[in-house]
Amino acid sequence: MGVLALVSAVGLAVDDRVLVGAPIWAKPFKFSVSFIAYALSLAWMLSLLPRGRRTGWWAGTVVAGASAVEMVLITLQVVRGTRSHFNQATPFDNTVFQIMGGTVVVLWLGALVIALLLLRARILDRAMAWTVRLSSLIALAGAGVGFLMVRPTPEQLATDNPPIVGAHSVGVPDGGPSMPVTGWATTGGDLRVAHFFGMHALQLLPLVLLVLAALATRSARFPRLAHLARLADERVRLRLALTASAAYAAAFVLLTWQALRGQALFAPDGATLAGAGAIVLLGGAAAALSLRPTPGGPSPSPSPSPPTSLASPTEEIAA
Repeated sequence: MGVLALVSAVGLAVDDRVLVGAPIWAKPFKFSVSFIAYALSLAWMLSLLPRGRRTGWWAGTVVAGASAVEMVLITLQVVRGTRSHFNQATPFDNTVFQIMGGTVVVLWLGALVIALLLLRARILDRAMAWTVRLSSLIALAGAGVGFLMVRPTPEQLATDNPPIVGAHSVGVPDGGPSMPVTGWATTGGDLRVAHFFGMHALQLLPLVLLVLAALATRSARFPRLAHLARLADERVRLRLALTASAAYAAAFVLLTWQALRGQALFAPDGATLAGAGAIVLLGGAAAALSLRPTPGGPSPSPSPSPPTSLASPTEEIAA
């Protein structure tokens, strides 16, 4: 996967072809980096399992294998100068996309097995345990948004044998005005926003908890941070972890709803703004309550060791 990322980076530098409004090598580059980050994050989570590691190893191997097949097919279509996703222009293109769809299903099922193992695992630090469990479930939901993209658009339904079936965008055609780097539509909804945000939970939520643990450690060394000493209480960190996970899940649902209504990320209507405001207010209030002192005094627990890889993916699995 690292080799494909390097090859794609070279392709971006030397190949000026454009496909669906973006450099033709942009998709394999972002996908390869995403798969690397996703696999490393899952591998770290699997290392936390006290039992079921063999099952987890097989599930992780399935995820890695499906990712590799997906990347080979994406790169193949780039070399051919055509689209990989939603492409039914020729029998060969349709076969490639159908295989890709199958690999995504296999990948999602492998990640589901890992999520179920994490739900059953007795991880020492409860705050980290629930952060890992909930982030894996949110990431599964984020990956599942990709299945919404394969639905034909109204324009495609009105056409006999359309060459493209499915789209990232909602209400506007793919390849229109878009944001730099991400390529998300700026004139309509884009399901990749929620897809990307949901899958980032696998890295961001554990990272939040690691920051809290680091602040608790520093509070003992620096008097100015003494007010953060309560973060050493595992129960406080657990409440904050649950609050962060709930707020993240709510934001993911809001982004999905916004995209399905054909609304661009930075052009929210009143309903979207109201939803975002509610998440901020309720999340802030819950965080404040979570920081309240625990009756009986602090119950410090060892801070979790930082993972060897918490890199954020830069692209969704099925875009």
